Amino acid sequence: MPLLPKLPSTLAYGGDYNPEQWPESVWLEDVRLMREAGVNLVSLGIFSWSKLQPAEDRFDFTWLDRVMDLLAQNGIIVCLATATASPPPWMSAKYLDVLPVDASGLPLHQGSRQHYSPSSPTYRRHAGQLVRRIAERYRDHPALAVWHVNNEYACHTGECHGPASTAAFRVWLRKKYLTLDRLNAAWGTAFWSQIYGDWEEILTPRRAPHDRNPSQQLDFRRFMSDAYLELYQMEKEILHELTPGIPATTNLVWFVRAIDGRSWAPHMDFISWDCYPDPLTGHGAEQFAAVGHDLMRSLKKKPFLLIEQAPSAVTWRPVNPPKPPGVMRLGSLQALARGADGVMFFQWRASRAGAEKYITGMVGHGDPGQSRLFAEIKSLGRELRLLAPITGTTIRSRVAIVFDWPVCWALDLEAKPARIDYPGWAQELHRYFYERNIPVDFVHPGAELDGYQLVVAPALYLLTKADAANLEKFVERGGTLLATYFSGIVDENEQIVLGGYPGYLRALLGVRVEEWIPYGEKQVNPVRFTGSGKEYPAEHWAEVVHLEGAETVATYGRDFFANGPAITANRHGRGTAYYLSARLPAPGLNELLQLVTAQAGIASLLPAPPNVEVTLREEGRRRFLFILNHGDTTAVVSLGSYQGIDLLTGSKTDARLSLTALGAAVIQLS
Repeated sequence: MPLLPKLPSTLAYGGDYNPEQWPESVWLEDVRLMREAGVNLVSLGIFSWSKLQPAEDRFDFTWLDRVMDLLAQNGIIVCLATATASPPPWMSAKYLDVLPVDASGLPLHQGSRQHYSPSSPTYRRHAGQLVRRIAERYRDHPALAVWHVNNEYACHTGECHGPASTAAFRVWLRKKYLTLDRLNAAWGTAFWSQIYGDWEEILTPRRAPHDRNPSQQLDFRRFMSDAYLELYQMEKEILHELTPGIPATTNLVWFVRAIDGRSWAPHMDFISWDCYPDPLTGHGAEQFAAVGHDLMRSLKKKPFLLIEQAPSAVTWRPVNPPKPPGVMRLGSLQALARGADGVMFFQWRASRAGAEKYITGMVGHGDPGQSRLFAEIKSLGRELRLLAPITGTTIRSRVAIVFDWPVCWALDLEAKPARIDYPGWAQELHRYFYERNIPVDFVHPGAELDGYQLVVAPALYLLTKADAANLEKFVERGGTLLATYFSGIVDENEQIVLGGYPGYLRALLGVRVEEWIPYGEKQVNPVRFTGSGKEYPAEHWAEVVHLEGAETVATYGRDFFANGPAITANRHGRGTAYYLSARLPAPGLNELLQLVTAQAGIASLLPAPPNVEVTLREEGRRRFLFILNHGDTTAVVSLGSYQGIDLLTGSKTDARLSLTALGAAVIQLS
């Protein structure tokens, strides 16, 4: 089934459209420019609740009727929002219980957005009423193509500690644990005299004199993700009841830790997400986007929609430069290269007022005819029409990186040996494969792994016995596993797995970790590879490791554990499990990853110069090779057997492809 049934063989292109911010005289100009730019899809009404329902007892859809009709008349379909992301002022003025409450007990007031508690019955009642009204009114409208549910859940309000959330948390806990004895055991409440004798004694983990119960905090993170998911499902069920043929989605933000994207994915008809790399990070911006695209594609292993990106500058960083000419186009093509079936922007027309008025729009504050950016927007629209044949294809990977949101939550909690940036560590490991054009999926540790040859598991701190057995089965069958430091330490309740670190992974890895050695700033310990003899300074983290069947791959150079194992390899069944006990700089990490990829039989898709990205999308006999030059000089790539027609130029390829700086080719392979 295509991503959008109303665009069965066409890539989606457009952006957030907010006509309610503009006089009606601007609307005709908007649709004229949309047609000129090749826009075929807009997200409409995301923040229009106060316009649609100006008072509790009054709705006004007349303006939206006119906009929907206008778009349909001009061949533009709509991703129609449920408008529930920002409640109107009358609601919070009359019903204080809708407001979210922080860990100090202070409410977060209206005046921005996302000022609602996901557990508030009042909010849910009004949101459900609005969604039903919208769905009933536009269910048969020719412009309606997809539903946009809410917006960026938990981006600003990842927690709520108000009365409604507290009551809902207790209900969630009763369902999970059934009895207080089980809850007390799971939370280890014998520590610091926290044993609960009544469900009403349990609070959300609020501000406290010192470190709070980590097991309680972890369950609260799970609860909050589920509370938002329940809210999403409430809206989606209304939409599917009234418009059963129209898909529904919401825009995820992968670095927003409050939402477990993997638990949400089965409930989304397709994955969509917002991507905002920082231009000031140089080539790190491309890799940041690549990580996000790979993660979002992996949630369903199907094409996704890049539903938001910036045409150029944003406003929320200390410094917000524009994207240089060509970068917006190449970033959009990168999304397609990594599995998107459409690219959209925030927003269509840059706002005149409000907190985001300096975020660049597809149409800016000046004359579009004199805009460098709008010329690029039009050019991209033309190119996307040429790339329509890629629709429905995806990426096949033989490498997987384990990424699990509960691990992220657990590592974020206080009282650890040292701070571990779990998403950052996953991104650093991804970098090796990105730079060598090796496709990667992100997986749960309990996922089906038979299709992979190599699995990399960074800091798998929290691990269930069943998930550890799944990794063990993968290696036994011939797979290669690389686990890194501080793995297998606690179970799903954030309680230590006794018997020696790394817990359930100890037999698989063939090692026992006696101690962790976190390093302060400027502290290092040289790590020497036994094979090459090369030495690299380990920073941040080291461990005292004892062999229990594994072999030494690299050793530490100093401290009381000098000459002890730093990296190990353990044959297990038909496969090999490696363990990295230190934080290596990029050159040392590269040497290790080169070793494990060779062991797993993994090779680059196509050798290419630095900063040249290569991906392959395929489905059946359809195969498309993307080659993107993120560098600032011309790059030459030898195509080998990859021959065909470049869809962007219509030309047949030669054995060698020359791409100018920020140039791209999309080759439909013979």
